[in-house]
Amino acid sequence: MISNLEKYKKDIEDLTQDGLELLAFLEGENENLLKFRAKYEIWYSEALYLVKIILPDRLNDFKDYYENKKVSSLKGAITYTPPRNEGIRLDYDYMPPKKIDFAQSLFANQLNIVRSCQRRFESSLFDIEQLVQADLFDSELGAAKELNKKGFNRGAGAIAGVVLERHLSQVCYNHNVKILKRNQTINDYNQLLKNADIIEVKDWRFIQRLADLRNLCDHDKKIEPKQEDIEELISGVEKISKTLF
Repeated sequence: MISNLEKYKKDIEDLTQDGLELLAFLEGENENLLKFRAKYEIWYSEALYLVKIILPDRLNDFKDYYENKKVSSLKGAITYTPPRNEGIRLDYDYMPPKKIDFAQSLFANQLNIVRSCQRRFESSLFDIEQLVQADLFDSELGAAKELNKKGFNRGAGAIAGVVLERHLSQVCYNHNVKILKRNQTINDYNQLLKNADIIEVKDWRFIQRLADLRNLCDHDKKIEPKQEDIEELISGVEKISKTLF
């Protein structure tokens, strides 16, 4: 199975190559704008996730190059439609040379941030702790799934709960959220993240639900957790561990 380290390395290489092809569209004829518009949104979505993981301190810059309400942005340039009173044909693939140069400059800045991700990733100074931890979490959740299939529901739920607790602890650390006491629970971390505006109410409620399922495995010996309860817990932990950082 490919590791997260290998996956991220390949993703960066692919995004860099795709970005160079997109940049070439902007350096060519106006007819290539349709190709750029068709492929850019996909590239942006994938690159945004990568920057969030590898280079979070540049995330706001990356997003602002695409869409910024205060200044001109790439989104405005590539969706430009000439006014009728300019006497220009209203083809969707038309963009004035000045706007092409502007879009090219903004996109080149985004591509450079992705390239910085590649350099950061390959640098010996890059902190791989979270990537290694992600591999470990995947392995532990895989073990939990197998236990649950074989009827060891409590054990499977307990493992998933530990993974969630450790991941929330890491998220607090990432955002410099102060830990108030030594033995934190899932609900403790959840509340700290909500208070710090790291997560929204819907995510807070979702994690509360996962905490309830975990507590069913650890504390309430009178009620036996069902296999579907543990499946819900494991899938929920997978979602949180891959979307909340």
